[in-house]
Amino acid sequence: MEVTMELELRDIFRIIWARIWIIVLITIVAMLASGIISYFYLDKIYESSTTLIVNKQKDDNEKETQYTYNDILLSQKLVSTYTEIAKSSYVLERVIKELNLDLSPDELKKMIAVSAVGDTQIIRITVSDVFPARATVIAEKMAELLPIRVSELEMPDNVKVVDKAKVPSSPVKPRPLMNIAIAGVLGIMVGLGIIFLIEYLDNTIKTPDDVQKYLGLPVLGSIPNFED
Repeated sequence: MEVTMELELRDIFRIIWARIWIIVLITIVAMLASGIISYFYLDKIYESSTTLIVNKQKDDNEKETQYTYNDILLSQKLVSTYTEIAKSSYVLERVIKELNLDLSPDELKKMIAVSAVGDTQIIRITVSDVFPARATVIAEKMAELLPIRVSELEMPDNVKVVDKAKVPSSPVKPRPLMNIAIAGVLGIMVGLGIIFLIEYLDNTIKTPDDVQKYLGLPVLGSIPNFED
């Protein structure tokens, strides 16, 4: 049984090595195509982020606001509520109107990601856009309008900006090197598939061992192939 497994493994390597050029060719073509598309055809996407913190509302009678564990838990729960408010149509429409954007609320919503930072009281607003400056302006406007909208809904005015949005200097998408690496792996897999498909469809007898293996006949002799 061990001998059979050894022969099968050796046959697999022989099959791959005999047509290794197929794998190399497909892999190179796939990586070149991926690199060209990533560098020259895909739009570069920039991200700009700003963060806000949700705190306990300060009492006018208190000189300093004292925070308890329950206050922190309440603030963390409010983060989820404020996240949904930030993505509401009302806020998006005001952003479009005040910045005079040529976008619909649905288009703007696809560009914005609002989420809580772990189990904290911090909200992160991230804007993805092909224009880095516009992404920054939209993020800043979102951070400006969210506390206003919270106040309009008669909620405590306790949302404050932590980090202001900055104009991104480098795109986050596409990632050419990652795309090229993925294309290389796919090229190898496709090449292997083609090689084994060719071998499966090839039913010719090539070696004396194939005569015994597939026909069950003894080999009486063979004619050597002499090179010139």
